[in-house]
Amino acid sequence: MAPRLSPYVSLPGTAREAPAFYRSVLGGEVTISTFGEFGVAEGIDPDGVMHGQFDTPSGFTLMVSEAVAGKSSATGSNLALCLFGDDLEQLRGFFTGLAEGGEVTTPLAAQVWGDQYGALTDRFGVDWMVDVSAPA
Repeated sequence: MAPRLSPYVSLPGTAREAPAFYRSVLGGEVTISTFGEFGVAEGIDPDGVMHGQFDTPSGFTLMVSEAVAGKSSATGSNLALCLFGDDLEQLRGFFTGLAEGGEVTTPLAAQVWGDQYGALTDRFGVDWMVDVSAPA
């Protein structure tokens, strides 16, 4: 397998819920492994998500885990997941779905550079950008 890059997000208390929500918006398959399946360490919930993976038909992969005590899980503005392409209707649907229960910070609209662009923070505190290329 060729090397790939995927975001891996720590989600305190929502690592099981988040991939199911993303699947409802983007399509795809979710797999979940718990700490208990691999021999839980003392003080960690055995039902907590050690590793969750969400793979879409479009080739997106997002990995998640529960935030573990003692490890920082603060969300910040230094990282955003960006969906981009030229299918306006599909990307508008992704934007609308991801915004449900979250906060739109920039409405999806035509920008000075010609693309349709919008930004939001989803219900799990994950920042997203959606950019639809201008028609050629």
